[in-house]
Amino acid sequence: MSLDTGTAMSTDQKLVYMANQIATFFKSMPEDEARAGVAKHINDFWDPRMRQRLHGILENGGEGLSPLVLSAASDIRWPGPAN
Repeated sequence: MSLDTGTAMSTDQKLVYMANQIATFFKSMPEDEARAGVAKHINDFWDPRMRQRLHGILENGGEGLSPLVLSAASDIRWPGPAN
């Protein structure tokens, strides 16, 4: 997915793009380390609202997410529903 296509990306598309970029960074590591690295980065640097939207994307099938992001999902801290 290219950011310079001239078309606006939705928030969900941006989150998928960003998560996949993180996965690309870690994919050269052994699988367990890569999965932990993706989850740690998202847990440490993503706002709870971003993590909640990513959780929604995953609950709806995770379309567009790399296999590494999908495997890291079980280690991501999902925030509770907004009050």
